[in-house]
Amino acid sequence: MDQEIERVLDEYVRPLLHSHGGDIEVLEFTADGLLRFRLRGQCAGCPAADLTTEELIHTELTQRLPQVKKAVLVREVSPDLLEQARNILRNHHV
Repeated sequence: MDQEIERVLDEYVRPLLHSHGGDIEVLEFTADGLLRFRLRGQCAGCPAADLTTEELIHTELTQRLPQVKKAVLVREVSPDLLEQARNILRNHHV
């Protein structure tokens, strides 16, 4: 199932996310059909993340893979975003 999820993401979701400087990382897929994921890059923490989740990610996955019942965004600060912030702070205090 993991390969099927990645295939759908690669074909239908990631191209749009990449065009905005972002990506998606699957965190967990449970036996009851719950897919937990995190947005990465520029999409992490984006104000439109909820809309992206509902309109793009959830829709594509549930329509193309009946095993996926729900796709849920896990909101946490991504390591990429933390590193970007650290670099900005380091450069600002030089």
